[in-house]
Amino acid sequence: MTATSTQADDDEKRLAELGYKQELRRKWSGFSNFAISFSIISILAGCFTTFGQAWMNGGPIAISWGWPLISIFILIIGFCMSELVSAYPTAGGIYWWAARMGKPVHGWFTGWLNLVGLVAVTASVDYGCATFLSLVLDAYTSWDSTNLYLTFLLFVVILSAHMVINIWGHAIIDVLQNVSVWWHVFGSAVVVLILVFVPEKHQSLEFVFTQRFNNSGYSDATYWFLVLPFGFLLTQYTITGFDACAHVSEETLGASKAAARGLWQSIFYSAIGGWILLLSFLFAATDVDAITKAGGFSGAIFETSLSPGFFKAVILISTIGQFFCGMSCITSMSRMTYAFSRDRAVPGWRLWSKVDRNGTPVNAIVGASIAGLVLTLPALWKSPTGVPTAFYAVVSVAVIGLYVAFLIPIYLRLRMGDRFVPGPWTLGSKYKVLGWIAVIEIVIVSIYFIMPFTPAAVPGNDGFTWTAVNYAPLALLLVIGGAALWWAVSAKHWFKGPIRTIDEAVAEDTAAVTE
Repeated sequence: MTATSTQADDDEKRLAELGYKQELRRKWSGFSNFAISFSIISILAGCFTTFGQAWMNGGPIAISWGWPLISIFILIIGFCMSELVSAYPTAGGIYWWAARMGKPVHGWFTGWLNLVGLVAVTASVDYGCATFLSLVLDAYTSWDSTNLYLTFLLFVVILSAHMVINIWGHAIIDVLQNVSVWWHVFGSAVVVLILVFVPEKHQSLEFVFTQRFNNSGYSDATYWFLVLPFGFLLTQYTITGFDACAHVSEETLGASKAAARGLWQSIFYSAIGGWILLLSFLFAATDVDAITKAGGFSGAIFETSLSPGFFKAVILISTIGQFFCGMSCITSMSRMTYAFSRDRAVPGWRLWSKVDRNGTPVNAIVGASIAGLVLTLPALWKSPTGVPTAFYAVVSVAVIGLYVAFLIPIYLRLRMGDRFVPGPWTLGSKYKVLGWIAVIEIVIVSIYFIMPFTPAAVPGNDGFTWTAVNYAPLALLLVIGGAALWWAVSAKHWFKGPIRTIDEAVAEDTAAVTE
């Protein structure tokens, strides 16, 4: 037997011990596992599309200091999750851990939070990609990039393309993930070099590391405890989706080690690369008024500091990176949908838990993608503030849904203490301090990102308008409220957590064969 086949047998044995038979094809390498989370984090996506959130709420210091600060907290969260995926390498990932360490109710709500977060992050990435593709078309043709209906049309096209790639590209999807990593590495390097050497002038160190902006509409007196934290959404959103390493663990060789390593490393390298990229943005941001007038949109930096040719190059590099990111998002989202449906927690679970002859959850890919399209419909209406409120609302849904889903199993692991049986990658005694830091950070962040980002979104204020409202809490309330109602009325009587697809006898036979 080859080393690869021996490893695959060991992985199948471990999966059988966890209660599942091998249905998804296990052919992903450790690098491919790392690649999907690195691609979903995508500094070519989040740094470009949510730069304006930090620029308008906090200014340069929200980026130059905020990015590394928040990255440290996210890396701690990642360490906690790496320990969990090493112990429980299943496609169910986050909710499976919660159900295993807690009760079925923990798995139920974790699953729904994780699912809505993955749907939202997919929708936000593909809509951001549509926005940048619209700029590319505008630069080369007579396309109108300000037309929200045309942008939404591009969003539908991109979402459809990603569905097609995930359904019929099963044989090369892991290869595309690897290509995505190198595109992000070299593409980001090219963008940094362009912004360093092409502009005729740059901002000072003082501007980049000490300048503060408050374009939120709130009083300057609220800057430090309200406005600046809003700007941290840039970092918290960009560095997310790393749970993908867990969701594709049933397709990864040596998952107990590879998925754990891929998860924390995807955060670490993205944090370093993203900071360098964002600093290059700030040093090139010499036309402050034009950038602020554009709502802090990163494209305004490139347009005002670069020649048309270099402007097109930067936008194109980012757009392709965002396309790769969206492709990876659908892969992760569909595996979570498949796994949660496999345990009968999603309406129509028989449909979403089916895989085709190639081991691809086709129905889960299509269904979850359509849900993302519906969530993004408010983007068809323009906010009077000039800021893409609907986009940032979807971003907030993604951040809150995913991070609160992460919080539950991290807390349950803390509660288990020494009863927890770790895998080969473990935090040891450090799990206590790291776990509590992770829990507290997620709670604080979640509170901030359901708040109105502008006074125009506060009912009763002068100038209030619904198009300025951060509808993240409404979307989350609809989904989680529905899940809570369903639990109280029905699910608590029949949902017992993960359902074994392989019985104990078969699991023991599988273990005996592999040994």
